Amino acid sequence: MDMTMTFSFDETRDADMKQTLQTVYDALKEKGYNPINQIVGYILSEDPTYITTHHNARSLIRKIDRDELLQALLKSYLKD
Repeated sequence: MDMTMTFSFDETRDADMKQTLQTVYDALKEKGYNPINQIVGYILSEDPTYITTHHNARSLIRKIDRDELLQALLKSYLKD
């Protein structure tokens, strides 16, 4: 099987991920952390201890598949 796999995600899933990331970001900020550094640490390592349990942020972010998250972030960053 020598085929390239393609991925597709619907816009609802992207909106859900965005809302989850915003909630996690806000919870980290409320607790005095640098949210960007903490979220990047989590994405790179998948270590949930980068994310606070405040406002259930740790549980929320673990529901997002890292591959989906990275694709959504890249798509958003490169969007015209």
